[in-house]
Amino acid sequence: MFFYYLDLAWRSIKKTPFLSLLMVLAISIGIGITITTLNIYKMASINPAGERSSTLFAVQLLSQDVDTWQRINEQITYQDATNLLKSEVPVRQTAMFRTGLAVQTEDENFSPILEGVRVVEGDFFSMFAVPFLHGGTWSKQVDQEGGYKVVISEELNNKALGGGNNIGKTLMLNRKPYQVVGITKTWQPSPKYYDVNNGAFNDSEQIFVPFSLAPIEEFESWGNNNSWRHEDIRNYNDRLNSEMHWLQYWAELSSPAMQQEYQEWLGRYIEQQKALGRFKRPDAKGEISDVATWLTTNNVVPEDNKVLVGLSVLFLIVCLVNMLGLLLAKFLKRAPEVGVRRAIGASRMQIFSQHLVEVGLIGFCGGVFGLLWAWGALSLLASKFDLTESLSQLDQSMWFIAPVIAVSAAIIAGIYPAWRICSTNPSVYLKSQ
Repeated sequence: MFFYYLDLAWRSIKKTPFLSLLMVLAISIGIGITITTLNIYKMASINPAGERSSTLFAVQLLSQDVDTWQRINEQITYQDATNLLKSEVPVRQTAMFRTGLAVQTEDENFSPILEGVRVVEGDFFSMFAVPFLHGGTWSKQVDQEGGYKVVISEELNNKALGGGNNIGKTLMLNRKPYQVVGITKTWQPSPKYYDVNNGAFNDSEQIFVPFSLAPIEEFESWGNNNSWRHEDIRNYNDRLNSEMHWLQYWAELSSPAMQQEYQEWLGRYIEQQKALGRFKRPDAKGEISDVATWLTTNNVVPEDNKVLVGLSVLFLIVCLVNMLGLLLAKFLKRAPEVGVRRAIGASRMQIFSQHLVEVGLIGFCGGVFGLLWAWGALSLLASKFDLTESLSQLDQSMWFIAPVIAVSAAIIAGIYPAWRICSTNPSVYLKSQ
């Protein structure tokens, strides 16, 4: 019976092509706007850490004096980072920051390029599940003593070294030779939760070098640099010993017991620093935040996005109200035909179901066109407003969600017109025939 109703629905649509097209356009525009905002919100609110979300923790320290900023900073100082690295509680841990270096190769035809670089501990790659194409990370000895080792991305490997397994080859960074020990596969967590200070939806770095090289090579910081007091910083060593907050710090804590133990360790560390004249606030503390909490705390998905989703849903409702009026006009125009069908034995439920199938078909077509509107809108936003690729891609789930929303919304809008047409008295139209 469903396919019979589907055939009747298609015949009805072909009889009134202009009116049917208006309804398809009305619902498709509403669906297109709704799916666009919903897609951006969904892609922005994804927790990219997956099952590691509950074991990876961002570490923060309330280290400033009383008469300064009141909130706890997202970053920590270099001296705190080096001290925290001495803790034996975490399974893995890493201090990190973003910098940039000039890339050169032994090929004279290769023009030097400036690339973003992440300065990390070797644990970074296991903590954040960075996939390797060739090789791996550097040794613990490099983390402790320093060493000119580098991990590069597959994209940079293809661009600078011609692709393939180039483990052991030399890459020049700021004219210093670094040995390639690892080549990562394409890795673009979105949002980039391990460093939300430099743009939560920016691309990941293509180069990773040891954190132990920072005081040796004096890498610049390509990120936020905040200090709660004025300090006369004349050289890199002054920077390392300052109260400037410029490093991100993450620890892997695999169980609630370990998390509690680490909190206690942070408490002891703060008391130790107080004895040395630092952490003068009476409420000085250390905080750890798992990935989900970290994204929420840093407002990675602004409330504005939720408002936009709500407004787009309201716009869809307006489109459905217009569709309801068009459906009512279309169905009531067929009242004589329906009266004859009722007279020869069709029940009200059959008439009602037939018209709902027609409404559902219109809604499905609107959903398909709505997806095209959404795809076009995301492409336009990406080109005009420099929207990152992770946000401008249409999520696969939307190919299912859009038709479902469209069909469901159309059926809701079509219930009243379908009820009106099936509740008419057939005798009135039989007399007129």
